[in-house]
Amino acid sequence: MSENANDEVDLNKRKNKRYFEDTVDESEVKRVKVTGKRQDFKGEIIKVDQNLDKRPKLPEEVLNKHTRGERVDTDGIKTNYFKEKQRRKEIYLEYATEQAARTEILLSEPQGFIEPDDEEITAQYRQADIVKNVDIQSAAKHFKLNLDFGPYCMRYSKNGRHLLLGGRKGHVAAFDWVTKKLHCEMNVMEEVADVSFFHTNTMFACAQKDHVYVYDNQGTELHCVKRLYRVNRMEFLPYHFLLATGNNDGYASWLDVSIGELVGNFNTNMGTIRLMRHNPANGVLCIGSGKGVVSMWSPKIKEPLAKLLCHPTPISTLTVDHKGQHLITAGLDRFVKVWDIRALSGPLFKYKLRLPANQLDVSQRGVLAISQGKSCEMYTNFLMEKKPSHPYLKHYSDTFVHGMRFCPYEDILGIATASGFESLLIPGSGEPNYDALEDNPYETKKQRREREVHALLEKIPPELITLDPNDITTVDVPTLQEKVDAKKAIFFLKPPQVAINPRRKMKGRGGSVKAARNKQIVKDIKRKEFIANTRQTKKSIIATHKQEEVGEDFLPLETPTSVLDRFKPKKMKR
Repeated sequence: MSENANDEVDLNKRKNKRYFEDTVDESEVKRVKVTGKRQDFKGEIIKVDQNLDKRPKLPEEVLNKHTRGERVDTDGIKTNYFKEKQRRKEIYLEYATEQAARTEILLSEPQGFIEPDDEEITAQYRQADIVKNVDIQSAAKHFKLNLDFGPYCMRYSKNGRHLLLGGRKGHVAAFDWVTKKLHCEMNVMEEVADVSFFHTNTMFACAQKDHVYVYDNQGTELHCVKRLYRVNRMEFLPYHFLLATGNNDGYASWLDVSIGELVGNFNTNMGTIRLMRHNPANGVLCIGSGKGVVSMWSPKIKEPLAKLLCHPTPISTLTVDHKGQHLITAGLDRFVKVWDIRALSGPLFKYKLRLPANQLDVSQRGVLAISQGKSCEMYTNFLMEKKPSHPYLKHYSDTFVHGMRFCPYEDILGIATASGFESLLIPGSGEPNYDALEDNPYETKKQRREREVHALLEKIPPELITLDPNDITTVDVPTLQEKVDAKKAIFFLKPPQVAINPRRKMKGRGGSVKAARNKQIVKDIKRKEFIANTRQTKKSIIATHKQEEVGEDFLPLETPTSVLDRFKPKKMKR
């Protein structure tokens, strides 16, 4: 045999996978497997990353932070096709978990807290000192507006780019506070109690003297909601498209701005509502009362989901952190308390202030801002076992502070006072890494339209607002069992067993074939009678339900109808 023939035989043998794995060392086989391609069950060609096994392994605590739960047990899946489909899905979920954990490495933007020198404290730094030592772009974010129609309330848009101001004497202004571009400014000639942006910066609501008015970013009045009367506080739920309000009479209302209907309107029986915040995690409304109680409400339940006795004195202010896990309250007893909303037990931490707090807010990075009259104090962590001797930063305003909010994705604290508005630099308070598909401060007009359409398609119905959002994934076993038992008792009964004892006949008068035929005839007759009775029972049950829904006056009787019945009154129609 020639050398060319031997080479051809060797080439054919190398095409055999088993022979190839036996003749090549393990490292080479591993390399070939990684660099090769594999056929997915859907027919897609997936390339495996060559450097997949060269990456360092991630710690378990990092993976557990992004995991989506345990694997699904495939023992109950009957066909191999769906077993393979589920197995592939689990592989994709594990890959997504690992990618999400590795993405944290790319989030390299640190929190820019101020680091003091030796024998110095950060509380001694004033806003003028901070402005002098930051870049020009950050220094431009510190400004002060002297306005004559206060006291003011304020609200930032969801992406933190736009600012809305409302003065008690009727002054309303909306503008891009970064570029200082004014969208609209007007005087509504009425008292303005509160203002709020909708899901976009192009629409906002003003709680005026009697009703709630809706305007666009040009100042044009779009709607007047007369069912929302004498509103004091407003909160907008962006994922539910609900405008939650509380009024002077103690009514909590939820307006669906996508369809313009009230989905809930309850009397809380707690007096005038002046303290209200919503939980960003589950959409529950937290309302504070003058009895020191915080009640939590859902738009589809007329009773509070939970009540929490926070202070022996009236509550002066409250807020919920960005993750929706902690509730921070302050009362006239000068105490600030931190509560775990998920446990609803005793306070996690509490500490005493020099004066009662009149405003509270928590930033995305956990910076707690407390205002006491004209003084504002900022602390780097709201989960404090005891109050530190010195705050992180201090600020003294010219007049009384009536509103205070942290700007999303910015190291900015907005303060609305009796004489205007102040924008303060709080280094380290904002979230430096934002998701452009969720909140994009630099979005264009086209991106805003696309986001609005997707938000409408993914709107969460108000029925899903509960204390525990995971309840919607569970099954109401008692109710389901009752329904199953009722169906079994009425509609799914099996025909009863028919016991036939034939009479013994004389020899030659009957046979086994004739006896079996007679038995079958009797069983068929009994089965038909059972089916007829079951149908009659179904009809009576359906008629009973119709009678409960429609009413007895409109139920048709068994008497025959006539063509002339349409000329009779409704109650006389039979």
